[in-house]
Amino acid sequence: MTVDVVPVALGDRAYEVRIGQGLIARAGAEIAPLLRRPKVAVVTDETVGALHLATLEASLKAQGIAMTALHLPPGEATKGWPQFARCVEWLLEQKVERRDVVVALGGGVVGDLVGFAAAVLRRGVRFVQIPTSLLAQVDSSVGGKTGINTPQGKNLVGAFHQPSLVLADIDVLATLPPRDFLAGYGEVVKYGLLGDAAFFDWLELNAPHLATDAALRQYAVRRSVEMKAEIVVRDETEEGDRALLNLGHTFCHALEKATGYSDRLLHGEGVAIGCALAFELSQRLGLCAQEAPSRLRQHLRGLGMKVDIADIPGELPGPEALLALMGQDKKVVDGQLRFILVRGIGEAFVASDVPGEAVLGLLRDALQGR
Repeated sequence: MTVDVVPVALGDRAYEVRIGQGLIARAGAEIAPLLRRPKVAVVTDETVGALHLATLEASLKAQGIAMTALHLPPGEATKGWPQFARCVEWLLEQKVERRDVVVALGGGVVGDLVGFAAAVLRRGVRFVQIPTSLLAQVDSSVGGKTGINTPQGKNLVGAFHQPSLVLADIDVLATLPPRDFLAGYGEVVKYGLLGDAAFFDWLELNAPHLATDAALRQYAVRRSVEMKAEIVVRDETEEGDRALLNLGHTFCHALEKATGYSDRLLHGEGVAIGCALAFELSQRLGLCAQEAPSRLRQHLRGLGMKVDIADIPGELPGPEALLALMGQDKKVVDGQLRFILVRGIGEAFVASDVPGEAVLGLLRDALQGR
């Protein structure tokens, strides 16, 4: 199967996202042209490292590139100050220079944290993303958003720092636990919902086979990356259009905070629930027909995904407390919550005048379903 190349055309910060099979085994040859001296520092997590680090090391060694590696603990809880400080200090101990390249091998947590470390290390060193989860391949590895979580909320500390290259090896997706693969699908379906109704139609037919069919996986990743790249090129630092990529995320981030960034709710699961809530809110506000939220829910349910707040195990705060958590979201402007709402599947837009009462009523009803 061929490698698909999606350019992210950002002038002197332009780079390519390469999508295909066996890219970790070829990573040495892919990365070598970026290097000014034959060494890289790789940061991964313990789970991903056990599966894929030896393959990466062999491909680097074949090109005469020396490698050192740091293994972080897996999980969303890693994406905070303690492991960030550990990562930065380790990179300094490795004597990483400004002209060197740092490699992030892992899912969204590793990519976000390592990208932020690269952004601040010596005021900015280059880094390569090798995303190993579906969520990271279609979303977090592309576009240069890096950061960590704090007690106040998700991704509130970070920087825009574009990678020099992204290598999305679709073979590694076959090693994901089913729950992680499905969670990543929450970000895939988002692209159809926000701007490409034909892609959503395609997903309705093909999503049940993505986990087992490499060609379908490659198309789904490529189309998602193409859509994200187009939006990022138009609006790199989220002054306008890029906010559309946050469809479902205002609800999602509040629910992640409420569940303590734990495995009670994975990020992609929160995105799926958040998209369903955004569609429901849009319908309640008279912006779209009832058919749209019903069709989305049916699609997600058919795949066995979490769709409702009721699907989250354990206790949750009340509707007023959840609304307050949304107030910490990065998308707040002048104290006003911005929601991504829809006029239908493939027709999302940014709304900053959503009545708080409508959101509260939606949350109240959703929590009563528990």
